[in-house]
Amino acid sequence: MDDLAQQLGLPFLAQPWLPQVFVVFIVVLVANIGAYYVLHHLEKLTRRTAAVWDDALIKAARRPTTLILWVAGIAYALRIVYQHSGAEVPGSLLPARDTLFILAFAWFLLRLIGNAAKTALARSAVSETAVDRTTIDALSKLGRVTVVILAALAVLQTLGFSIAGVLTFGGIGGIAVGFAAKDMLANFFGGLTIYLDRPFVVGEWIRSPDKDIEGTVEYIGWRHTRVRAFNKNPIYVPNALFTTIVVENPTRMTNRRIKETIGIRYADLDKMAAIVADVKAMLLAHPEIDTSATLIVNFNQFGASSLDFFIYTFTKTVEWVHYHEVKQDVLLKIAGIIESHGAEIAFPTHTVHIEPPETATNKDNA
Repeated sequence: MDDLAQQLGLPFLAQPWLPQVFVVFIVVLVANIGAYYVLHHLEKLTRRTAAVWDDALIKAARRPTTLILWVAGIAYALRIVYQHSGAEVPGSLLPARDTLFILAFAWFLLRLIGNAAKTALARSAVSETAVDRTTIDALSKLGRVTVVILAALAVLQTLGFSIAGVLTFGGIGGIAVGFAAKDMLANFFGGLTIYLDRPFVVGEWIRSPDKDIEGTVEYIGWRHTRVRAFNKNPIYVPNALFTTIVVENPTRMTNRRIKETIGIRYADLDKMAAIVADVKAMLLAHPEIDTSATLIVNFNQFGASSLDFFIYTFTKTVEWVHYHEVKQDVLLKIAGIIESHGAEIAFPTHTVHIEPPETATNKDNA
């Protein structure tokens, strides 16, 4: 080896540590290739299972595994070099290696959380299984924040910083930041309340009688919630506001209500009972009416210019467009029932009584 190094003019080839370092790099390279094929084979197997975590675990482990193997190999090779050269191994070598290990593991956990969330959403879309996207998003965000905080603390501990001192300083700083950013913290806890209580999720229609807020929820963040109004304008609502206002969620209604008052002429009083009975029978037989819910059809009042009866019933559908089609069909059938009985739907009228002239003259003489 010495002769070859002299012939090539490369003196470092004669170093006694070179064969060992070369072997280390070969071992690391072979380990990386083996890990790649093993993980690739496992990924094929996990695709056949219904579990979410196995797919996410294998995909998340690929790149961090490569990083860990190379960091371990390079650190070991550097130790060999220092030992053969007689120099002391730097004290920063082990902390640097451990820091990279911690960062690689944190990278693996972040990829695992992200892949698990994506896989869960993708499989629910294919299988049409109900999944709470808001909960998955909240858990993934919370998991990432936790991983970043724990990784930062572990790195500080590895580099020789006192965790107790850091936490104490963080507590004092947290109080100062809390006073300076109370609105931001209020929005954060408001978002946390939304994630925990789940009064609404992404994709649902909400409205507030207290504020001019109505539309479809598009995004729920830690600071604000984006609602798309029906005129397609976005509404950005601070999360803290949802802790102080009433929020209606029409998306979660079980039925839609039909509540109408219909009047017929006073001349058709004798037909009212038959009309009411036929309308009720029609609703009970209607395929789009939920007969298990409240259903009322009754003569209601003597109006100013009509005899009024009202209907109170619920449709099976909650979809807005289909509901109006059902309501239209019900109203047209009611109009047909009234017409079939020879009655007419009333409209505002006034009756003027004019006395004959001779009657008025007799009253004046008296």
